[in-house]
Amino acid sequence: MLTVTSVNVNGLRAAARKGFVEWLAQTSADVVCLQEVRAEPHQLPEEVRQPDGWHVVHAPAAAKGRAGVSLYTRREPDRVRVGFGSAEFDGSGRYVEADLPGVTVASLYLPSGEVGTERQDEKVRFMDEFLAYLKRLRERAAADGREVVVCGDWNIAHQQTDLKNWRGNTKNSGFLPEEREWLGSVLDPAGGGYVDVVRALHPDAAGPYTWWSYRGRAFDNDSGWRIDYLMATPTLAERAVKAFVERAASYEQRWSDHAPVTAVFGL
Repeated sequence: MLTVTSVNVNGLRAAARKGFVEWLAQTSADVVCLQEVRAEPHQLPEEVRQPDGWHVVHAPAAAKGRAGVSLYTRREPDRVRVGFGSAEFDGSGRYVEADLPGVTVASLYLPSGEVGTERQDEKVRFMDEFLAYLKRLRERAAADGREVVVCGDWNIAHQQTDLKNWRGNTKNSGFLPEEREWLGSVLDPAGGGYVDVVRALHPDAAGPYTWWSYRGRAFDNDSGWRIDYLMATPTLAERAVKAFVERAASYEQRWSDHAPVTAVFGL
């Protein structure tokens, strides 16, 4: 079995103070993918930077206090790659991947965007480059007899069932028609060729949501978005035996505004 968990920690130093360390100590995951770490490795406490029993790679952003992705693996990776060959984005702390026996696991933090600003233009540029890389990654892995799972905060809700208030967000970044179409291309067998593991196992569920705004009572009302995905190559997706969101029992027990998303694969 291979258990993979992905979570946007919304600042790893803050998450460590709120419960991430305890969560990591009890998780059964073989691989943990983190996004929005927002810290250099030397700024992290030892039990987070290099915890016992884990091999860790941190890929911070060149811009201090922004983005940052990490991978925690029980087994030492055969190979690690930071970035996806992009002159613009490889130093932005948004992508890292590791080769494990038979599978490549990646942590992704796609830009969030904001309509009418340069942030949205940046998001579009990232998406264009990254889709091309996803195709190459899948093809390269297939040639090597490997599977792929790209985990992370994709910052797009794909369908109406992926966010509570979809009618009020049709003109907002994260649910724009062109963003949803792009995510559809990632999942198109003739395009990216990946499978949304959680949706494949829960085709009719509302959500399950993975992010709730800190504003108002979004968490208490479960007014969330499903923007954190585990996207796997089809053969690996078919081996998924369960997938779930680790939603905190209460607002006070949250250590991030996102919840961990986990999938278990039978290899």
